[in-house]
Amino acid sequence: MTTYLISIPGTFLREVPESARAALVKHLRPADPQHTQLGQSEDLDILTVNDNGTFSIRLEVDADDSHSAELHAKQVAAAALREAGLTEDEAPLGPTAVTGIDT
Repeated sequence: MTTYLISIPGTFLREVPESARAALVKHLRPADPQHTQLGQSEDLDILTVNDNGTFSIRLEVDADDSHSAELHAKQVAAAALREAGLTEDEAPLGPTAVTGIDT
């Protein structure tokens, strides 16, 4: 099993209150890269939101290959967005990217 650091871009298509952002981070927390060996060395935040509504989610996942890691990370991110009260139409996700690998 290999540990992958995955970055997932997205866009908030409506104003998202701070409470929803906090809920999103809470639901992503078990996969937080800042509290893992890879993330600490890179000093990564789990959620970065830009002024224009674009955002990036960074997750650390264990998987057998990069494709499986990307699929799992996107599922985790989509579920966390739903738990935070955001639909796929309000916060669509872009293509995932592997940004770190620890074998």
